[in-house]
Amino acid sequence: MTPILKSFAALSDETRLMIVDQLITEGELPAGDLAPGAGISAPAISRHLKVLREAGLVTQRADGTRRLYSARPEGLRMIAEWTQSRRTFWEGSLKRLEAALMEDGA
Repeated sequence: MTPILKSFAALSDETRLMIVDQLITEGELPAGDLAPGAGISAPAISRHLKVLREAGLVTQRADGTRRLYSARPEGLRMIAEWTQSRRTFWEGSLKRLEAALMEDGA
């Protein structure tokens, strides 16, 4: 699987997307602080974090017995760059749609 596919596959899960968003917003956090109130067990969070690490979207570092996680800018940048590279397609499509709607409304 290519890196971009791994990234999108990892983020297709609502919990993993929520974890990445939380890390982007709050910065580095221990696993126990991720997705509080979501009713997710510690082993489930660990499995989600493993998928995100393997996709290159988060990093882990040890601080004594704790494991701290943070969003990995390089992995997220790859998604942003891919999205921006498709911008021309979407803008062209929207302009064609606008023109078609204007024709129908005329």
